Parts: sequence; structure tokens; C-alpha cells
Amino acid sequence: MESIRSIIQKNIQLRQKDGRTFTLLAVCPNSESVLAAAVKAAAKRNSIMLFAATLNQVDLDGGYTGWTPQTFIQKIGEHAGKYGCTTSLYPCLDHGGPWLKDKDTLARLSFEQTIQNVKNSIEACIKAGYQLLHIDPTVDRNLPSGETIPIEWVVERTVDLIAYAEMVRQGLHLPEISYEVGTEEVLGGMVDLANFDQFIQLLKVRLLERNLSHIWPCFFVAQVGTDLHTTDFDPAAANQIYTRLYPTGALAKGHYTDWVSNPAEYPISGMGGANVGPEFTSEEFDALLELEGLEKSQIMQAKHLEPSHMTDRLTNAVIGSQRWQKWLLEEEKSLDFHALSPERKMWLLKTGARYCWTDPQVIEGRQILFQNLSHSIPDPNEYVRSG
Repeated sequence: MESIRSIIQKNIQLRQKDGRTFTLLAVCPNSESVLAAAVKAAAKRNSIMLFAATLNQVDLDGGYTGWTPQTFIQKIGEHAGKYGCTTSLYPCLDHGGPWLKDKDTLARLSFEQTIQNVKNSIEACIKAGYQLLHIDPTVDRNLPSGETIPIEWVVERTVDLIAYAEMVRQGLHLPEISYEVGTEEVLGGMVDLANFDQFIQLLKVRLLERNLSHIWPCFFVAQVGTDLHTTDFDPAAANQIYTRLYPTGALAKGHYTDWVSNPAEYPISGMGGANVGPEFTSEEFDALLELEGLEKSQIMQAKHLEPSHMTDRLTNAVIGSQRWQKWLLEEEKSLDFHALSPERKMWLLKTGARYCWTDPQVIEGRQILFQNLSHSIPDPNEYVRSG
């Protein structure tokens, strides 16, 4: 399997030679259906695919998907076999850094505790066969609320984690893996181009001092106009990032590509990669609601069928998880879920559904829904994955 770093270097060479370029898609595997649909798409297009799994999704404790790094890779292989995918599928770690796993924040772990958890997770990812690690120590819960972490801290912790990962990899006698660094978040300190430049220069210096200058990241995460609530990609900003990175052998990666209004501008602007996550959960949510609508019409005709109550089950699971509170706007934080506007409630349900696909009541509801529709839709599960 060709390394992602090598693919990025070829991308840069193509663009410099004759203007051809491409952007690698990284799917956040927030459910079995999303993972399967992505593998199916890769097979259909005969394309490589990246899978960017956060520590909330996939980790030693199973995350909210129920997958460890090892079982995650097994799942990729199972779906590749099912859909006849023969292209390279790259398992990747997304946002590997202290306090970026919700459990660590809720437990109020110290820096020493959370960084050890990150190292344990990185080791598990490398042993399982991950091909890209996003090293992201841009959060520090010890700082006062709203305070930006110093760039020097980010660089030092980035290099420490890369050094640890390389020690593990070399100890296992494994081939090279690729790295991604940085963040698009304001509190990560790199939104300003001057700070971004400082990060690049300091990273070069510290890697050299640690005899790791050969381990240069293939991706730098950058702010290119989009976030969780905005979908307008900024080609001019992306191009400024590109001109800074390509001489070093790296490219930018966008982390908020969900519902982006101008995706065709990504490769034109030199973006090397793009993560998509919540949008796919929303699509899965919508597909299940559509099937529930068909189910209701069938139940009216065949009154012996037990309704799945899919929407109710998902709503109860999301509210009960409390994970929806993570995405509240500042002015909403004092409100109960039911006091929010219908639009915001629906957005929070669709965003929060990814945390609840493995909830027993949701699994049961899906099974009932699919069984009720099995006579009219040959494979309701595949219908969701094809949506």
C-alpha cells in the first residue's frame, strides 16, 4: 500500500507540472452504514478512500461505534470483500490529542492522565495498521476558558507525540506511516496566517532537534472558511495556505467539508484532503425517516405490524445521551432541549444521532423497521447505504 505522504507528494508534482490536482476524501466512520457506503463508493469509482476515526468513534474502549482500532480495520476489510473493493483503503486517526476524547474532558483528567490515554490509543492504532495519525494537542483544559493555547506548547506536544509514535512503529518494525498536524479551531491558535507560519517554522526546528526531520507531515489542518455552521469554502485562503505548504512537501486538509457549497474549488485551490462526517450521519438519519414514512403507510394497510417508532427512539436516545449539549450555541446553553426551536432540535438530532446508532433501543427500532419493509424493499439496510 502506497503511503499517504507519497500520494500527497505526487499530487504536488502533478500540479506543478501541468496543473492537474486532486483532493483526497476522508470519511469519518461514525456508523456501520457510513463505513459500508464509503467502501461501496470507493469500489464503484475504483478510488482510494481515507477513513478518519476520532477517539470518540473508535478507541480501546470501543468508542460510540463499538469498534476498537483492530475491529475497525476488520470492518473495513469485511466491507471491501462484500463490495469487491480492490483499491487502497486507509484507516486514519483523527484528532489524536489530550482532552479530545469526550470522556477525558468529562472525567476532568489531568494533562498527564489524558496524554497517557492518547499515547495508549496511538499505540493501538499503529499496531492495528493505521496509515495516518492526526496529532492534535491544540486543546488544554487547564487554561482559562476562551484562552488560546500558545503555539510553542502545540509544537512541543506535537513533536513529543510524533516521537512516541515513531518509537512504537520502529519497535514493531512496521513501514512508515504518515502524519497530519494542526487544527482549524480558533482556540488552537493557528487561524491567523502569521501564527500558522510560526507553527510551520517552529515544527521544522523542533523536529530537527529531535532527529525527526525526516518525519514531515503530509497534511496541515487549516482554516479555509468553513466550520460546523458555515459552508462557504474560501479558495483565496486555501491558496495562501497552499503556497506556504507545497514547498515543504505537504498540503492542507479541511476538517469541515460537510455541506460545503463549492466543493469543486477544493482541488483547484490545492487542498490535499477533506474530511466529511456529520453530513453522512444526517443522510443516514434522513434515510431512516424516509423509510419510517413508508412503514407508516404499510402499517395502515396491515394493522398487525408493530411500528418501529424509529424517530421517537432516536430522539430519546440523543436526548438521553446528553451529547447534544456539546453543540449548543452560547445563547442556548441555559435551555432544555424541548425549549429550542424546531430547526435547532432537528439539527441537534441529526448531529447527535452518530453517538446513538449502537444504542440498544435504536438497534431494535432499526431491526423492526427493516423487517416491516422487507416485503416491499428487498434490502432496506442497503437502501440506507445507497442513499
